[in-house]
Amino acid sequence: MQRLHRDDVSYGDWEHGTWNVQPWHQGESLYDLWQPHRSDEASSSPDLGEALSCAEAVAVLHATGWAHGDIQPAHLIVSSEGTALIDLALAHGGDIPTAYDFAYRGCLVHYESPEISRSVLETGTATPTMAADVYALGATLFISATGLRHVAYPDDASRKDQRRAIVEGPHRPVDVPGVLGKLIDAMLSPEPSHRPTSAEVCGELRSAC
Repeated sequence: MQRLHRDDVSYGDWEHGTWNVQPWHQGESLYDLWQPHRSDEASSSPDLGEALSCAEAVAVLHATGWAHGDIQPAHLIVSSEGTALIDLALAHGGDIPTAYDFAYRGCLVHYESPEISRSVLETGTATPTMAADVYALGATLFISATGLRHVAYPDDASRKDQRRAIVEGPHRPVDVPGVLGKLIDAMLSPEPSHRPTSAEVCGELRSAC
């Protein structure tokens, strides 16, 4: 068995293929944490500090030169100690041995950016980017706050149809109140260059907290 380490992630191969092991983090997913804000009787808006902690977790990864490639509510674990961004299996950025550098074929489609969905539809693969991560974070904040996917399509739609809906757009109107809603709307821009960076998202949220 071969074993390699990258910071706190271990990975290697064995007779049945490859494996990777990542730390376990206690806490709640962002979606579960914000459940009270999605009820008809909700009396408060999502906490900007919790949104900031999620954005900071993404920004910390981006500062190292890596894109996550699979940001979704279940991968943002919030606790009293902060927010952990988990599941780095699809991360892209640094040098990866060829044996472990698999083609990226998209992620959970509900959070894919239009450019990722378009590339997967056209070529079968895509390249994770920080701009696509920001879009995914916006979609994550939106569904966690509202319970709605950022783009409407039937629950039983195929992945291909889901991706077509994301490419063709537009996304649902962002009715999250205040600064958070304005940020989510900017993060969901179909044009990658028009989205704020993760660091800029952090800056806006810090100013508003």
